[in-house]
Amino acid sequence: MEFIFKPIGVIHSPFTEKDKTPIQASRSKAVGQVEVYPEFVDGLKDIEALSHIYLLYAFHESQGYQLQVKPFLDDREHGIFATRYPYRPNPIGFSVVRLLSREVNVLTVEGVDVLNGTPLLDIKPYVPDFDLRTNVRAGWYETRSRK
Repeated sequence: MEFIFKPIGVIHSPFTEKDKTPIQASRSKAVGQVEVYPEFVDGLKDIEALSHIYLLYAFHESQGYQLQVKPFLDDREHGIFATRYPYRPNPIGFSVVRLLSREVNVLTVEGVDVLNGTPLLDIKPYVPDFDLRTNVRAGWYETRSRK
């Protein structure tokens, strides 16, 4: 089975170099713009009532992958699916960002952590009743060797 995704927009950010991009949206205060292509603008109806949204995107500059990697926050190897490392079999990433405003087809967001020009695949609302979890375990991240 194969899937073909087409971007619904593009994420504009201040980051042009991979090594200067924040490793997670929760660690970023950077402001960026999410430009939704005109044919999808009707899908933004009521989005301005949200405080946070998920951005799903393609790691467009990631090529290849390994099943065991050393993530940015640890010196030990872990399975790719136990990490958020960008070089993946399907290079899909996601970020939870704060929605600051909407101007027609452009969303201004805080917490952007992607390269400028990142292809946007989807937007979903962050809904605490659905998304917030308690009694969670973060695996290796809780016992990582600090960098």
